[in-house]
Amino acid sequence: MNLPHFLKISPRTTSTSPLKDGLAHRASLAQIDTSLLISAVLLLLCGLVMVYSASVALPDEPRFANYKPTHFLIRHFLFIGIGIIAGLLVFQIPMSSWQRWAPILFVGGLLLLIIVLIPGVGKGVNGARRWIPLFILNLQPSELMKLFVILYGADYAVRKQAVLTDFKAGLLPIILAIGAVGGCLLLQPDLGALIVITGIAIGILFLGGMSLKIFLGSVGTLISVFLTVIALSPWRRERIFAYWSPWDENNALGKAYQLTHSLIAFGRGEMSGVGLGASVEKLHYLPEAHTDFIMAIIAEELGFIGVLLVVSLFYFIVRRAFEIGRQAIKLDKIFAGLVAQGIGIWIGLQAFINIGVASGLLPTKGLTLPFISYGGSAMLMSCVAIGILIRIDFESRQMMRGRAI
Repeated sequence: MNLPHFLKISPRTTSTSPLKDGLAHRASLAQIDTSLLISAVLLLLCGLVMVYSASVALPDEPRFANYKPTHFLIRHFLFIGIGIIAGLLVFQIPMSSWQRWAPILFVGGLLLLIIVLIPGVGKGVNGARRWIPLFILNLQPSELMKLFVILYGADYAVRKQAVLTDFKAGLLPIILAIGAVGGCLLLQPDLGALIVITGIAIGILFLGGMSLKIFLGSVGTLISVFLTVIALSPWRRERIFAYWSPWDENNALGKAYQLTHSLIAFGRGEMSGVGLGASVEKLHYLPEAHTDFIMAIIAEELGFIGVLLVVSLFYFIVRRAFEIGRQAIKLDKIFAGLVAQGIGIWIGLQAFINIGVASGLLPTKGLTLPFISYGGSAMLMSCVAIGILIRIDFESRQMMRGRAI
């Protein structure tokens, strides 16, 4: 495997001169975005601490009685390790290779979404069939599909740039492709993943040259489709009604149970929190406290200050993703630029939905918080996304230095 330039050892780096060695080291670090890397690492560390805090009391519950208090901590640490290794590996891959593989990865992801629906293959939990059991983790194809849609959408926008303003020739094929993905996700069912994936696809196509008129029409159509899906699903309708009036007695003890306890956690946290490890809501009051509602535990234990720091880190990562994308596009690396901005849309949209749900801004929907929530597939793909993002920035820096990639 060809290593990137800054990992190669050249005769000059073996110099006995401390001054030359120091300059070479600084030059190496200058080729990667350390601020982006540090921001991602801080979120990973925050997630590691908060997953342990949120899950340490779970063995007191009958269904987790055989687990040790450190069960989820150890597995989360393992997921982070796998994710970091995967991120380092994908950093080695040139963006030109990702562009060649984009259609194949998209088809492969679609096949996985179909396979997970097969009884005996896909694993069902709480009425949803979204996971394929593997030796180390339960693979969730929808998490892989988020990245594959970014790659395919960016490649499609580059190939069809001349006709993206034409609905039939430019947009209908990818609409049908995303429609196939959406159909599989609705059968799982996983409306949250569908919203994120659809948002990613539309965002990339708009940035890639879709006309504003078609963009607004597509957004309007999708909103109509989502409203129709909700209207035709009784349990989804009940969830929306519960969101509008969560403190009603029937809702608070039913569909709005998670939301009300999440809001209680936010209220208890106030400005600086009740203290790390001192959450009450994690003591079997708030379901899924270590996964979808981990932000509520952060709010309770670390308060508004802790929430603000986490949001600030997400803001910085998303902003850097768009900056890296714009720089790549300026260097005529359109595919890489759209991929970077697509990653920014993905992380920003999913973080916004997760935090919005936990804080009562949005109706309850099961989506993990990137880099923080417990979950193997989500953690793996978050680290892979950062690896690709740093690779795009690395290639841009190399090009600006006049070096071939």
